[in-house]
Amino acid sequence: MPQPTPYASQYSELLLSVKHHIRSAQAKVALAVNAGLIQLYWNMGKMIADNQALFLGRNSYVAQLEKDLKTEFPDMTGFSRANLFSIRKFYQFYADNFSVQQLVGLSEDVKAPGRKLVTEWTEISVQQPVVLSHPLFSIPWGHHVVIINKAKALDEALFYVQKTVEHNWSRNILILQIEQNLYNRQGKAVTNFACTLPEQQAGMAQQILKDPYNFSFLTLEANVQEVNLEKQLTEQITKFLLELGKGFAFIGRQYPIQLGNKDYRFDLLFYHIKLRCFVIIDLKTGAFEPEFAGKMNFYLNMADDQLKSTDDQPSIGIILCKTKSGLEVEYALRGLQKPIGVSEFLLTDALPVELKSSMPTVDEFEQELQKSGQQDWKE
Repeated sequence: MPQPTPYASQYSELLLSVKHHIRSAQAKVALAVNAGLIQLYWNMGKMIADNQALFLGRNSYVAQLEKDLKTEFPDMTGFSRANLFSIRKFYQFYADNFSVQQLVGLSEDVKAPGRKLVTEWTEISVQQPVVLSHPLFSIPWGHHVVIINKAKALDEALFYVQKTVEHNWSRNILILQIEQNLYNRQGKAVTNFACTLPEQQAGMAQQILKDPYNFSFLTLEANVQEVNLEKQLTEQITKFLLELGKGFAFIGRQYPIQLGNKDYRFDLLFYHIKLRCFVIIDLKTGAFEPEFAGKMNFYLNMADDQLKSTDDQPSIGIILCKTKSGLEVEYALRGLQKPIGVSEFLLTDALPVELKSSMPTVDEFEQELQKSGQQDWKE
């Protein structure tokens, strides 16, 4: 059998390097193309909005614009009447509330008074790093349409733009997160992080917690027992991790730990990659009780002594309850030395029997999400 020549390994190394550079170039080209498209739509939206006064504020000229653009550019999509209105809305949403021009170098002339025809057009070089790095130019147009139609305010819209970039959300996942009101739940848990963690770590830890957590993907009755809740969360770990957020790595359920001759178990144990710490989740299907905080403090002491390495940050505890009183939680956490957060979780009631037969199964729903998700970043 012939032996490989020294050149074979060198060629393999060369091939790997060339493929890496090709993929890197493809990603840069795709980013530049998307930035160029958003720039095009921004400028089109500005002109459509600014020239409304000239055309008496009527929408009829948009229909004519659709017809003429489709005739002139038959191979291009995006010139439908509905999309032209979305393009105008995109520009107006951000121009009326936010100085995008200062960030991306667009024209400072946002509004055009009177009936003077406005045709200003600002070109942005793809070499401008500020443009390509700004989240508004980093997500697909289809995502923008979802955000400007569903977000109620500028801060909320920018939140979802940023999260889409951070987590590479498909459009379906973006819609799900908006419908589940992530903006108003993120970072809302009652915690003692400010007193128990360094400032930067405390801020990061606060932002990873939500209140309440939405477990509507589970099929449980309102009076669920803790063991059943725990079992279903781990059986549907992918959806649970999506609800927890980016960075959580699942380690185990009923994780065993020993103190002296006695065995203890953590309901759920995770490691957070960005925070670089263990996260213990304790599930309670009733209302918060002050003694829960003391028990979690005890668990965190064991975790830090037996699991935490010298490179890890202090372990964090999350107590998930069906209900809580914010004041009671604050008093329970006051004076504790370990970082603990307390949040509620929501469950949906079971569907009526007569509706279950008409609803898709979980597998069918996931298959549809996968199919549509493959197309999201092409739109």
